Amino acid sequence: MSSSRCSLFKPCIDLHNGHVKQIVGGTLSDSDPDTLKTNFVARQTAGEFAQIYKKHNLQGGHVIKLGSGNDEAARDALAAWPDALQIGGGINDSNAKYWIDVGASKVIVTSYLFPDGKFSLNRLKAVNSSVGKERLVVDVSCRRRGDMWLVAMNKWQDITDMEVSKGEKDVAGWSHNIQCDLPESLDMLSEYCSEFLIHAADVEGLCQGIDEDLVRKLGEWVTIPTTYAGGAKASDISDLDLVDRLSGGRVDLTYGSSLDMFGGKQVNFDDLVKENATRQAKNAVLSP
Repeated sequence: MSSSRCSLFKPCIDLHNGHVKQIVGGTLSDSDPDTLKTNFVARQTAGEFAQIYKKHNLQGGHVIKLGSGNDEAARDALAAWPDALQIGGGINDSNAKYWIDVGASKVIVTSYLFPDGKFSLNRLKAVNSSVGKERLVVDVSCRRRGDMWLVAMNKWQDITDMEVSKGEKDVAGWSHNIQCDLPESLDMLSEYCSEFLIHAADVEGLCQGIDEDLVRKLGEWVTIPTTYAGGAKASDISDLDLVDRLSGGRVDLTYGSSLDMFGGKQVNFDDLVKENATRQAKNAVLSP
């Protein structure tokens, strides 16, 4: 990707128990539902949010099913804007094509790639075979541990064996048990997918600022489209400028709980739409 590209705003629809919600990252647990911290529950349906995004041509947004009971709402969103929204949550090689068939532009896969918390290249290849590289997004959302980021799965509750940082790591399940640092592992993953989604789970939903170190590193490492989510909070849209500067325009940004359409008081959706249109026009000029 060109370093002169502008970072864009990518919208989201997070679904929990069939409703559009904004939650605090890492508080959702199947075993202990009382830990859930919810910032916002929408009156509008998932389909209505999808129609809003369609009206403003906000391509590349993601619909995330946080647990069971969300399939109908997810289908409503995809039907409202076919082949424009990505779908994640419980995706595997058996159901990935189904979600493409009902209107998803791409499928997002995370937990399925980490049986017992260990990365499986065979599972990644299986999903790739089901839908193809161009329809596949790999979610490497993570939690910070000291000076490292580790990929988190199962609604960000469980840490996996994949390190999201520089430095060699022995990743079980790769052929010949090879040693890889993050740029090499991202390069390997990008052979099978066309995009990355990365939630910084420790700051997700807190509206206390993005993980600047992670965004900066992603700008150095990624070679395919990448969307970052977690912590965007500025009282205007300046976090989009910050991500643009830190990543050299290589990473896009999702706003969630800070956005006024999700009950936030810090970021105005209409301002983001206007800024995004300007950035899309600049990027269009750069495209060959």
